[in-house]
Amino acid sequence: MRIGLTGVAGFIGINLANNLLMQGHSVVGVDNFYTGSRNAIKTLSKNPRFFFVEHDIRSPFPQNLSIDYMCNLACPASPVHYQKDPLYTIDVSTMGTKNILEYAHSASIPVLHFSTSEVYGNSKETPQSEDYFGNVNCTGPRACYDEGKRLAETLCFDYKRQRGLNVKVVRIFNTYGPHMKQDDGRVISNFVAQALRGNKLSVYGDGTQTRCFCYIDDLVEGLTRYMFLESTHDISGPVNFGSDKEITIVDLTKKIGEHIPNIDIEYKPMPEDDPVQRRPDLSRAKTLISWYPKVDLYAGLQKTIEWMKNNWSKV
Repeated sequence: MRIGLTGVAGFIGINLANNLLMQGHSVVGVDNFYTGSRNAIKTLSKNPRFFFVEHDIRSPFPQNLSIDYMCNLACPASPVHYQKDPLYTIDVSTMGTKNILEYAHSASIPVLHFSTSEVYGNSKETPQSEDYFGNVNCTGPRACYDEGKRLAETLCFDYKRQRGLNVKVVRIFNTYGPHMKQDDGRVISNFVAQALRGNKLSVYGDGTQTRCFCYIDDLVEGLTRYMFLESTHDISGPVNFGSDKEITIVDLTKKIGEHIPNIDIEYKPMPEDDPVQRRPDLSRAKTLISWYPKVDLYAGLQKTIEWMKNNWSKV
């Protein structure tokens, strides 16, 4: 199968592309390098079944790519990046997604759209199930991403209802692993970069807020299972993917300290609208594809930190 993958130069995109290539598929990677890694594309391009197109999905999608299946990951995905240019983030989430859906409809191909746990906002329910409508501040500094992604989901399901598009939607919770960038603003990469530099780890608020961290290999396994799932029932989703093993941010710093000794913490003010608790209900993924993450946090951090030590040119 020839699979289109927007946002291919991002953390999840790189890992998903590698997995699809190992399965024997061809991958048409699309990115404009707003946050993605050009070095990763050089590595992927060593595979003869990988083809790259530099393109901004805010413009109509190229029509001559002969794609059989489309995966849409394109969007800045961490606060430091999506808040840098909120209007850009909104445009990618809305106009960009619409362009992808238009292309898929004209080409009569399925779409797997990558949404986010941010659609739940600062949740008042835990764990967060796919039936929960969320608690999002539509005027806050995170709204460009939170509401942009919510509208992208609306577009997906309206294309399904109105135009019969074969679309699936996944909601990704906190994920970590190889190919994270040291400046991407994700909590684990931030902590590891600070620890390797010998700096204090920046903990926002009192550190009692919780997250669940899923190792990238587990995530990719679940995504590919769901991508190729066929059923006589409606399986469009949305479907949560992540870990449901909750940990406080302070306890996460201690886990980092088990791999990088002599760390210290610096407490900083909590950012506006930062979620207090984030934990997915994974029942739907378990039911549909018998999926549950296997890699525990200690082992995943060990692999991640080792990769970062070997691949970050400057820390």
